[in-house]
Amino acid sequence: MKKRIFCLLGILLLTVCLIQPAFASDGIARLVDEADLLTDSEEAVLRDILDEISLRQNLDVVIVTVDSTAERTATEYADDYFDYNGYAEDGILLLISMDDREWAVSTSGYGITVFTDAGLDYMTAQYADQMSAGEWNEVFLRFAELCDEFITQAKNGAPYDIGNLPTDNLPKKPFRTLLTGLVSLGIGFVIAFFRMNRWKNQLYTVQANAAAKEYVKDGSLKLTEQKDMFLYRRVARQEKSESSSGGSSTHTSSSGKTHGGASGSF
Repeated sequence: MKKRIFCLLGILLLTVCLIQPAFASDGIARLVDEADLLTDSEEAVLRDILDEISLRQNLDVVIVTVDSTAERTATEYADDYFDYNGYAEDGILLLISMDDREWAVSTSGYGITVFTDAGLDYMTAQYADQMSAGEWNEVFLRFAELCDEFITQAKNGAPYDIGNLPTDNLPKKPFRTLLTGLVSLGIGFVIAFFRMNRWKNQLYTVQANAAAKEYVKDGSLKLTEQKDMFLYRRVARQEKSESSSGGSSTHTSSSGKTHGGASGSF
């Protein structure tokens, strides 16, 4: 009888463990795939990557997928999820809402410094095509990789921001060869020469006159009054753009905490 009871308790305990979300060694679930976008094997690999980055960098990197955010915006949902699920003060969370086809990134604490507005724009551009195509494993792996790179950059120097993005450090491609330029110039000269010569030949009936009065027919023009008249004024107005010094724009979540971030659709 006791053996049966212990067996039943063991099975019950195992069942409970299986239906619970997988947590890291510190008890934090940094990957929550409620929308079931990943396979079990993809989840296991990605979860390990997020946990390793978060613990090594001392900044929580979180990915959450849901079917819908209900009455809240994607940004509000992302902020609240980060605030109420036991994550550290410093962190970043990527939310994917499938029914709304919206995404949002919420940053907190030191994460606001690490992931500037310009930096988040750059990050999103790196996996935007995969996001539209529904290649979620590639999206999330790239997101994790970029988060690790951005955190390291912020700790070792200035955070990636306006004028200091990864693309700004790429060398510009030089003009291929001087010969290519000379050939292009020569082709353009030949085409222009023959075209201008053809137009010149069409003007053989035109004779140049020495003075402008020779173009006026006698008695055809008689001025009786002369004055200056203001006809109209054209004013071009352009909205003055605010000078941007970079950094992160922030807002306050429902919990009263300050967050940075970005959002959009896919």
